[in-house]
Amino acid sequence: MSTQPLQSSGHDPGRDRVTPPDQRPAASGDQAPSAQRLRYPAVIVLCLTQLILVIDSSVVNVALPQIRHALGFSATGLSWVVTSYALVFGGLVLLSGKVGSIIGPRRALLIGVTVFTVASALGGAATTPAMLIAARVLQGLGAALAAPGTLVLLMSITRPGPQRARAMSVFVLSIGIGAGLGLVLGGLLTTSLGWEWVMFVNVPIGLVVLVGVRLLVPEAPCAPARLDVGGAVASTTGMTALVYGLINAESHSWTGAPVLVPFALAIAGLLALVLIERRHAAPVVPLEFFTRMRSAAPLLAMMLIPAGQAGFLYFAALFTQNALGFTPLQTGLSVLPFSAALLVTNLLTGRLVPRYGERIVGSLGMSALLAGLVWMSRIDAADTFAGGLLGPFVLLGLGAGLTVAPLTAVIMHQAPPARLGAASSLNQAMQQLGGALGLAVMTTVYGAAAAGAGEAGAIATALTAGVVFPLLALTLFATWARPTTTTH
Repeated sequence: MSTQPLQSSGHDPGRDRVTPPDQRPAASGDQAPSAQRLRYPAVIVLCLTQLILVIDSSVVNVALPQIRHALGFSATGLSWVVTSYALVFGGLVLLSGKVGSIIGPRRALLIGVTVFTVASALGGAATTPAMLIAARVLQGLGAALAAPGTLVLLMSITRPGPQRARAMSVFVLSIGIGAGLGLVLGGLLTTSLGWEWVMFVNVPIGLVVLVGVRLLVPEAPCAPARLDVGGAVASTTGMTALVYGLINAESHSWTGAPVLVPFALAIAGLLALVLIERRHAAPVVPLEFFTRMRSAAPLLAMMLIPAGQAGFLYFAALFTQNALGFTPLQTGLSVLPFSAALLVTNLLTGRLVPRYGERIVGSLGMSALLAGLVWMSRIDAADTFAGGLLGPFVLLGLGAGLTVAPLTAVIMHQAPPARLGAASSLNQAMQQLGGALGLAVMTTVYGAAAAGAGEAGAIATALTAGVVFPLLALTLFATWARPTTTTH
């Protein structure tokens, strides 16, 4: 995969202009990257940081049935264990990238990992749904602070060319395996130690990251920047209200206040966001990204792809345990075909993109995701794992491995040069917000269908509704994406 589109870093005063890492002065007391050999220990620590943030989006899925039983969640309220983390992560990562540019990405990462680790301990100790959701919100805040700094610091300790390509391959691999590894780890911990350990496990890993970053990773230069707090608050409020309204729709009338009030707040949040961003010198959501379909379509596709994937991971955990009677460990192991297929295609994508281009490879991946979700939506109570899930899992893994890297490259390439930093943060935000929105829609459909269709039928209905997400993503990307590489 080409790493050039991902080279984003600090901001100029009042703007989101990016200074390429190889043109920045070295951090105090350090040699310039061009004079260094690749710092593999530092790269591994940064990739471990990214890995735990990605894993935490999926590790709780396997434990959801146990969490519901232990803490007394409702069927649809249970989805907030996943969506609360994603909403806060996605909503605040736009702002935290600029916070990192002011106080230093290393310092922001250390603060974020500290918050994340403390929140994980609180989550494992939760005894009520409210306590667990509060801990997940705090985890999302920590993840939002830490995430932007991982990539900036990785760029600052590597030089362009083969050295950075090697570091980026490890970084991308850590992202690729995160979701699948989270399910396996979640199953192992839930079965052997209890659901609480899907939260507690982050504590020792977080401590390792904190020590490793302090000892191995130098600070990157800071840069003045203006914070767009209003834009971040408006975007997070609007998205949270929309998700809340969708979840309420399952148990309340669509014309009732519990649904209409959140929807009205969501519309107000969107309007406020537009008004704020039009006047702000350094907006967290530059509106120019959405004035042309060439730049807007890949970003919308990046939101829609996780919308379908989040539902697949969530309902795979429910179906295997509630319908097939799997233990949490068996559920985690059942997703290994998905993880293996994802890893294989993730490694091949770097060779396929230069040959065929991002649009062809990404469209192929989205087609596989669409086909896999359609196939999985045909499951019923009589299906076995081999007959109903194995094939869709492999197809979904192949699609995921072919999709994310080309889509990210197109987003970064089509961003204006002065907005690369904002594009990088917006790329992460769209993934998190898309996952939360997609899961809200699908759990609402699931809750409405559960009474008459039974567990397996309700899951099939929810997955059928989720098919629209990869279908729209494929349409947008195949129509408007522009190639960034010369094929041969």
